[in-house]
Amino acid sequence: MSTTKKLFVILGPTASGKTALSIQLSKELNAEIISCDSRQFYKELNIGAAPPSKNQLKQTKHHFIQHLSIKDNYNIGQYEKDAIKKIYSLFKIYNNLILVGGSGLYINAICNGIDDIPETPQKIRNEINNVFLEKGIIWLQEKVKKIDLDFYKNSDTNNPQRLKRCLEVYLNTGQKISSFYKKNKIKRDFKIIKIGISTEREALYNKINHRVDQMIKNGLINEAKELFQYQKYNALNTVGYKELFSFFEKKIDKEIAIEEIKKNSRRLAKRQITWFKRDKEINWFNINKQNEIIKFILKS
Repeated sequence: MSTTKKLFVILGPTASGKTALSIQLSKELNAEIISCDSRQFYKELNIGAAPPSKNQLKQTKHHFIQHLSIKDNYNIGQYEKDAIKKIYSLFKIYNNLILVGGSGLYINAICNGIDDIPETPQKIRNEINNVFLEKGIIWLQEKVKKIDLDFYKNSDTNNPQRLKRCLEVYLNTGQKISSFYKKNKIKRDFKIIKIGISTEREALYNKINHRVDQMIKNGLINEAKELFQYQKYNALNTVGYKELFSFFEKKIDKEIAIEEIKKNSRRLAKRQITWFKRDKEINWFNINKQNEIIKFILKS
């Protein structure tokens, strides 16, 4: 495929304005959008994952938005295969495409590739899960921190499923999970241009707090209540749901649960920023400088 084909990667922390910007850019470029937000893959998470609105989805064709169920077993390796297949298919029609999201590992998989991670035997999974149920997340965090510090520093350490996966791979292969992320980048048959969206920290945190308040008004508590019976599924080990599950279990009250969602969302944003700042290929722009972003993209 010709390298005149371009994939514009719009990335940044949660609530930074990526969705609205990507839709605007898709109109400028006559491009479709590939989502790279692993929380937005699931059709049941209509409020808590902050997917594009129905109106936004009507404006531009999106891919990998609410195409899975929380009951589906889906991972980064499958996403890379599915998304790359879709990208090559769309490049037969379009010269430009837009990849948008805040999931750093998933963006990295599209841009650089990922080695196949061996499937973990069920016996190892069961052993890890049994100890986790007995000793809790602090035990899991300490184990992962000891075996793979790089993964630990750049992951959601409050997500037990992601930590368990790291430990599974190590016990099964004797290798760090981070070692499976390609050190020698795959050369894609298209040009990749990364656009990072930044904003002042106080403004970002205010946007996060406001968005959580809006989610509550829009019915997040009722949505989480309907999903409570499925809390064992990996997709629900995420900010916005696990805090409300603690409220339903009477471990915390409602007001504390809402504050925890805000706090954990801010922490997520901080981790995302730290992850992206390591990538020297990213061209950073303030979200308020959209004209500059458009000019840069049109010249690229």
